[in-house]
Amino acid sequence: MRTILTTFLFALIMAVPVVAQRDTISLNDSWQFHRFSEIEKLPTSFTGLKFEETICLPHDFQISQPWIAPSPEEKGDATNAAANIKSRLSARGFKELTKGIYRRTIIPLAAWRNKRVLLDFGGIMLVGDVYLNGQHIGKTDYGYLGFECDITDKLIYDKPNEIIVTAETQGPRNSRWYTGGGLYRGVRIIVTDKQNHFNRHPLYITTQENRKVNIQADFCYMENVDTVCVGIRILDAKGCVVNKDKFNLRYYKNWRSHEYRLPAITLTAPQLWDTDHPYLYTAEVTLYNSKGDVLDCVSDRFGVRTIEFGPAFGFRLNGKKVLLKGNANHHTLGALGAAAYPRAIEKRIRLLKSFGFNHIRCSHNPYSEDFYRLCDEYGILVVDELYDKWLKQYSGGRVDWTLQWQNDITEWVKRDRNHPSIILWSLGNELQQEAGMANNDWGVTNYQLLKTQLHRYDSSRLTTVAMHPRYRSLETNAVPSPLAIATEVNAYNYRYMYFPGDSKLYPEKIFYQSEASTSAMGSNFFEMALDSVVGLAYWGSIDYIGESNGWPAKGWSQGSFDISLQPKPIAYLLKSMFSADPMVHIAVVEEGKATRWWNGVNVGTSFLSENWNRIAGSKVNLHIFTNTEEVTLLLNGKAIARKSNSLDPKKRNKITFNNVVYMPGTIEAVAYNGHKVVARHHLETTNKAERLRLVPDKQTWKADGVDLQHVLVEVVDNKGRRILNDNRQVIFSVTGNAHLVGVSNGDICCNDSFAGLKIRLFQGSAMVILRAGKTVGKVTLQAMAEGLKAVSIRLM
Repeated sequence: MRTILTTFLFALIMAVPVVAQRDTISLNDSWQFHRFSEIEKLPTSFTGLKFEETICLPHDFQISQPWIAPSPEEKGDATNAAANIKSRLSARGFKELTKGIYRRTIIPLAAWRNKRVLLDFGGIMLVGDVYLNGQHIGKTDYGYLGFECDITDKLIYDKPNEIIVTAETQGPRNSRWYTGGGLYRGVRIIVTDKQNHFNRHPLYITTQENRKVNIQADFCYMENVDTVCVGIRILDAKGCVVNKDKFNLRYYKNWRSHEYRLPAITLTAPQLWDTDHPYLYTAEVTLYNSKGDVLDCVSDRFGVRTIEFGPAFGFRLNGKKVLLKGNANHHTLGALGAAAYPRAIEKRIRLLKSFGFNHIRCSHNPYSEDFYRLCDEYGILVVDELYDKWLKQYSGGRVDWTLQWQNDITEWVKRDRNHPSIILWSLGNELQQEAGMANNDWGVTNYQLLKTQLHRYDSSRLTTVAMHPRYRSLETNAVPSPLAIATEVNAYNYRYMYFPGDSKLYPEKIFYQSEASTSAMGSNFFEMALDSVVGLAYWGSIDYIGESNGWPAKGWSQGSFDISLQPKPIAYLLKSMFSADPMVHIAVVEEGKATRWWNGVNVGTSFLSENWNRIAGSKVNLHIFTNTEEVTLLLNGKAIARKSNSLDPKKRNKITFNNVVYMPGTIEAVAYNGHKVVARHHLETTNKAERLRLVPDKQTWKADGVDLQHVLVEVVDNKGRRILNDNRQVIFSVTGNAHLVGVSNGDICCNDSFAGLKIRLFQGSAMVILRAGKTVGKVTLQAMAEGLKAVSIRLM
């Protein structure tokens, strides 16, 4: 054991670079982990505690736990789904709410002496505490936000220092969805000058007239001088300096730590940031001492753009009307749970963008810093949300909300405010259902308090609160609640039909459909006055665990994409609405329709498929999703029907062909604008299963310990066509410097573990996710299924 520890510590020392003015050192590797059951109490002393696992961050300790079926007294039957919903764990994804302890040791470098050393956490889910050498040094009561611990005077040099982190998911009523648990974001050490340094999230960057860059810098300076020297460099997307300046600021000796407004920097012919051309600059700010030596240097990216909201046009970006076409989802990442892998976030953003999305609403909490970075890079417009309800129950559950919002607002806004992708701050979700909340005024006083503090740190964006769909006003359902009247932008969940009436009562109001249902997709888009509204975000566009409608469903299944990120047929209706390019897609209407009540709204959707293997002579109904003028339906090359696209908002872009007599072969939709064919789509009858096919989503990946490879697994026939009615089990093995971190198949009712090495196919496919190691080399993934030859793929 001593040999192993010595080797580990030596490796840590070798991996840490020589300390410059500022060093940031990742601590994501080599954590030891111990899991506690729900009923076990966390110990007061960690001496002698055994750690069964060694893990690397990000890590969600709940996702590998077994599914917990409802107890007999919780279970409903097929006619009583409501009883299932009341299951203790249905909202939390049927995972037991456990606790965990993480341990890691570090040996401080000699170069850290006389330096300022911080331990920085991206977040601990759901609440957490941090100990250094047995001393409690920090905590989080709201795990969606990060925090730092100053360990400058707490480190013991020339020996191992023990870091202990505890994490608790809390009781089932402390969140309405699956949160995950543990160190689900990164941990790092930050080393700076002890007396002269930039503070946490120090830069506030705004642009003016699409050419001036205004920077406010928050730093601590301890020299006994009248002025302090600060330098600015602006770098373009290629890293080239496009402007720079160096100047002396009046130094406030009585305020050792202060926010300074720096002289503006003007850009010549700057490139603007927008959804199609998300151009990013970098602002680098340097702090010097009186001798001209560098004391500290920080940088952050920003975009040059203007945003504007108004009742006549909704939203403008750089002076042009932009309609938000969006998604509202929880922060989790399917089979990976809450672990915030940048590559998994990027994959989802790319998927959404390919279907025409330009917007994401963060529901109902801040996401990871990587999420906003990627939205900046891909041109996604973000509504950044801080809370669900303004109650202890929904803000961590350990400390009363009234005691924590002041710190939460500050951390959240200062962390996120430089991202050009963020266009609107949302302070809460579905709050006005309780008239007596806090100040007995439907939340108006709380909103005003939060808004005032928010604008102290960012005055460049407006604020909103998403309104609950069923509650309007104390007096009558005909007018908005007082909270809706108070907000700067009116965000309504599902109730877009209130926009016209409310705009007549309050013509100055700006309307945004912050949640829209898939079941009303089409009408809830086309029935809005698109020229004047901000836009909409479809709730749960990607299926997720948690918020189950009843066992065996592990979560939400009304999305346009399943939990393995495969598009459902309904996704193409959405694409027809969001994309300008002509498209057409066939969906087969299967028997039955889900009825699911959510917030007073029936969000149940029809069961659709792309399966053209059926009983000869049977009759089928088809939906043809298209944004073109007309569609001709061909069966085995013969035209059998032709219909025009309707302008009726409830039918637009969805052409229905009923009682089509099934024949094996090919069904094809040919779309026209005028007399010109502009798009085609077809379904085919497949043959028997021939083989498995493995399709990676990346040709190359990084050996950085955190990069992912998503591999699509399909069973195909002799012509390479996926067989949609094949659900056989597939077993995986991995060799090389990578390991399997997740498997899923798109079936929200599947009982297979996301963390296992096997899964049954669903509609002929599954997804396996590999995490890279840190050594460059070949990785081989093998898949085996009964009745088929084993298949493997090499991933470089």
